[in-house]
Amino acid sequence: MHRRAFLSAIAAPLFAQSARGKYNVLFIAVDDLKPAMGCYGDSRAITPNIDRLAARSLRFTRAYCQQAVCSPTRTSLLLGRRPDTTKIYDLEHHFRGVLPDVVTLPQHFKNNGYITASLSKIWHGGLEDGRSNTIPHWVPASPAAWGTVENALWQSRREAKVIADGWRTDTPAQRERKTKRKTVRGPVWSAPDVPDNGLPDGKTADMAIKAIETLKNDRFFLMAGFLKPHLPFIAPKRYHDLHNPSKFALAEFQKAPAGSPEFALHTNGELRTYDMVPPSGPIPDPLQKDLLRAYYACVSYTDAQIGKLLDALDRNGLANNTIVILWGDHGWHLGDHGLWHKHTNFEQATRVPLLISVPGQKNPGQSTAALTEFVDIFPSLTALCGLPASSGLEGVSFAPLIDNPNRPWKQAAFSQYPRPGLMGYSMRTERYRLTLWLSTKDRTEVAAELFDYEKDPNETANLAGSPSHASVIATLRAQFAKGWQGAVPRPSNVE
Repeated sequence: MHRRAFLSAIAAPLFAQSARGKYNVLFIAVDDLKPAMGCYGDSRAITPNIDRLAARSLRFTRAYCQQAVCSPTRTSLLLGRRPDTTKIYDLEHHFRGVLPDVVTLPQHFKNNGYITASLSKIWHGGLEDGRSNTIPHWVPASPAAWGTVENALWQSRREAKVIADGWRTDTPAQRERKTKRKTVRGPVWSAPDVPDNGLPDGKTADMAIKAIETLKNDRFFLMAGFLKPHLPFIAPKRYHDLHNPSKFALAEFQKAPAGSPEFALHTNGELRTYDMVPPSGPIPDPLQKDLLRAYYACVSYTDAQIGKLLDALDRNGLANNTIVILWGDHGWHLGDHGLWHKHTNFEQATRVPLLISVPGQKNPGQSTAALTEFVDIFPSLTALCGLPASSGLEGVSFAPLIDNPNRPWKQAAFSQYPRPGLMGYSMRTERYRLTLWLSTKDRTEVAAELFDYEKDPNETANLAGSPSHASVIATLRAQFAKGWQGAVPRPSNVE
């Protein structure tokens, strides 16, 4: 939607029914953002604005997405349902083809009188679900206006099939075609000397500020999606200059876990479609350091845009009646296991940042180690705003954790990731991760993985075949068989 048309739409009388909710919601989504922030203890990060949001929020240290790739994880979060219910495992399909009448998170707020609006990437590809918004969706200008560097990102989204997993199973001819696409996508990182709004995320921040100013007397659910640090790692030069290259050490463990099946990993297919990146083999050390610095520069760039939104809330007197929730749609490998991207069931791909600030909360600035999942966000926001519950959700409201971050909670969090002919189902408990790879044809088990994060946080060895862990595996398999329903908090723990 064009900027002028969007501003006209939010300024026009909307005749929405009286909203029943107690608070506005500023819903901030960040593409490919892992917990690479100062408030999560990452000394490489320069994120003063996210850190000040954390100072008035509850910070979730063990939150997990349901599938570590854009469309499935966003669909799962925005529907409050798991991938096996949405049937969205890839980037090509839309959930309305499976669940035509499902009510989305913003749609539920819209149905309860909120003005709902979305900016840039909320749903995958920047496209809204047409029933969810009061105001038509807005994306930053035209890709052509961003120049050839940033246009590479949108070119990749226009392609029918993103090649995250492909290189191991493709034919030589298919690999050759994908290698040739590198010249279409452009450089893998860049530091143009432009103002913040010379790139899309700066434009999104500017539009979000306008929306806040226009909607400040209404009850709103405003969704702002930021593209960085998604590939290509492009941020204004001053954000690169913040980061000293010498502080970026390479990942400590850059091998596949001993004993894990080959298909549990991938071959960095998406990264290899950009210039500067070799078409196969290890990523050279100097390039790894450049990528690390560029990733963190992009995080700092997005952090600055988030700071502008927080300032707008304060300036317009909205800080005391607006819930602010910030999430990254999945984790990201930064060289660990020799991997870049998401696309796995490992800890670095499935663990996500999640912050929520609620007016008047008892424990601002605290953290919780409670196991939490993205499917919990829908019921949580509904409960915190005092709206009626939506039916069919497969998460649990974490509202009780806001006042008591240390209370007993879930026993496990669940993620999954497909490979050709297989689905890897992964269960993360307080100490362990059990992943079972099942045939999609007959559900027979093809392989298993077990990691002990107390003794092996880098996932160097798969313990599933270890005789000394037989009793642990048996216990975890029994828990796994109960599914997510068997891991939810007991009623006494949510009262």
